[in-house]
Amino acid sequence: MSPRPPAEPADAASRRAAPAAIVYPAGMQAEPDMTVLERARRALVKTGEVVVPPRDARIFRVARGQFFRIVSIDGPQVGDLNLWNAHDLSERFFSGKTRALHATHVSTGDRLWSTMPSLRPMATISHDTLGWYGFDADGAGIHDVIGTRCDPYTNRLLRGTNYDFCCHSNLARALAGELNAEPCAVEHHVHDVLNVFMCTGFTRDTHQYFMKASPVRPGDFIELFAEIDLLGALSACPGGDCGSTHSSDSAACHPLRIEIFEPDRTTLADWPWPSPSSYHRRHGAASP
Repeated sequence: MSPRPPAEPADAASRRAAPAAIVYPAGMQAEPDMTVLERARRALVKTGEVVVPPRDARIFRVARGQFFRIVSIDGPQVGDLNLWNAHDLSERFFSGKTRALHATHVSTGDRLWSTMPSLRPMATISHDTLGWYGFDADGAGIHDVIGTRCDPYTNRLLRGTNYDFCCHSNLARALAGELNAEPCAVEHHVHDVLNVFMCTGFTRDTHQYFMKASPVRPGDFIELFAEIDLLGALSACPGGDCGSTHSSDSAACHPLRIEIFEPDRTTLADWPWPSPSSYHRRHGAASP
């Protein structure tokens, strides 16, 4: 039985009426020049692709200045995306700061930010065929940066059973294969994801995270522009379209395809490539 909440103070109404303030208002950071990316997109040449089987994950590499797409090919399917600096795995996608700088769900023009101390754009979303969806009557949107990833530890906590093909495990296996290591030795590099194609939100009454069937259809894709050299891993979630369940073999699942494209590099001549944060990192400590 849940404990009863304490009695409201006399000024409860006025406390609740405090105005909201956006933490990082629009205009505080330089916006990417999407006209440059649109020019670059006009002459893309496909240089490679990787197919991710259902309930599994695959690694891919993207050079700075290339574009990559995650494509639905056979049926509605959600993907969990991890990104690392290809030369330093300690710099990786920071979903929490991406959420704070942009929103709970991301689309064209938003950027995927890296962890501190670098804190820089790793990739910019250059096109999203599901950008029309917006937020529905339930408050759900597409491509969230609020869910963490399905994992075997939470599954065991809640269900008391082992399941080895959650997205965390899929990503760990894929990275282990790339690094010639055991999954348990590299899983600490697996991090909170961009939930590609996933349709999610928070309930209005209990404020719980919910999912509903993804609207993605074969041919839909999200496209990203690599701001640094990237090592990526994508898991085809065991939840399929995540309309009802995950962390089991019960949902219909489909493969996803990663496509990599080379642009005409002359179109990117004026692109401001991001550098790691210039913060001095003394954090207020006295100089020695």
